[in-house]
Amino acid sequence: MLKNQKGFTLIELAIVLVIIGIILGAVLKGKDLIENARAKKFINDVRQFEVLSWTFFDRKGYFPGADKNDPIIDGNPYDDIVNKGKFTDAPTTNALTIGSYTFYVWLGNDGQSVPKNIIAVTNNNTTPGAFSDAELVYMEAFDTAVDGAVDADTGRVRAATAATVTSASWLVSSVTLSTGDNWTSAAKALVYYFDRVQ
Repeated sequence: MLKNQKGFTLIELAIVLVIIGIILGAVLKGKDLIENARAKKFINDVRQFEVLSWTFFDRKGYFPGADKNDPIIDGNPYDDIVNKGKFTDAPTTNALTIGSYTFYVWLGNDGQSVPKNIIAVTNNNTTPGAFSDAELVYMEAFDTAVDGAVDADTGRVRAATAATVTSASWLVSSVTLSTGDNWTSAAKALVYYFDRVQ
């Protein structure tokens, strides 16, 4: 005689495992959605500095940090944007916080013999350090958004292994461009040639 045994049948266990799998899949997909949203926020926040620069140009005839006689940004972008631009919602800091990461946006030029205006992004407001793997995800997302591909040494978005910045004025005065086509931990700045095609 069999006694009434208590427990789960194989079908009940299979249903529970399927439900657990669905929940795990949703959680992992949700994490991807959050990371993609953060990358888009990073892209939009950096592009806001480009919009500010072009708006200032439309109003004054030169970029913030440049002047009427010299179109190269080598002055004080902070003063021009915050004090002279007469923007209703001008940023008061060049820091961008995305999740647990803080980035700094700079206006200036690449410091080459024939300088070109750039927007640069670093992870430090005094001495740019190497990007972590997690930070490189944002740099690659920006590169893809502007150039259509992740290529650190071609197009309008480039990687730099060094950048000279001045915190008080939000100025980047020179960069050393990377020669490799991949975004690696050697990158210390994202360089965006915003006012011309490279």
